[in-house]
Amino acid sequence: MADSPAPNGNGGATAQADTAPAINALAQYAKDLSFENPNAPRSLQPQEGQGPQINIQVNVNAQQLAEADFEVELTLEGDAKINNEVLFAFDLKYAGIFRMRNIPQDQLHPAVMIECPRLLFPFARQIVAEAVRNGGFPPLYIDPIDFVGLYRQKAMEAQNQQAGGPLSA
Repeated sequence: MADSPAPNGNGGATAQADTAPAINALAQYAKDLSFENPNAPRSLQPQEGQGPQINIQVNVNAQQLAEADFEVELTLEGDAKINNEVLFAFDLKYAGIFRMRNIPQDQLHPAVMIECPRLLFPFARQIVAEAVRNGGFPPLYIDPIDFVGLYRQKAMEAQNQQAGGPLSA
């Protein structure tokens, strides 16, 4: 049995490890956070009947900073209403800088727009939950987001715009 070093970060890196696709998070940060509780303290009183209607919008933007580095921004906006009265509203822009290595060019855009926000989401979700809790409400834990579906939806919208958009009367 021959001793061969495993690629475990202890100087035993192999050529395969040097060419393996990798996404490295270099930094993560909140760019903008806003929480509004416009009807406090009335909105904090127990509400009769149905629970609040919660609306959440998600958006992902990216810009290339260097040959292999991208800033990816995940935007979460939402509010909670009862009978059209706002209980609370939030807006979070959470971003990260990612280094993309050995990712084929045809897979780079999906990797940036799907995998990077997927890595950011748990942190952004926690910030929203804490902001809502600090506003006097139970924490709002946003359901997992299908970033593949969001990517496909944005691609279809872009395709429709290039083709002149859907027909309208």
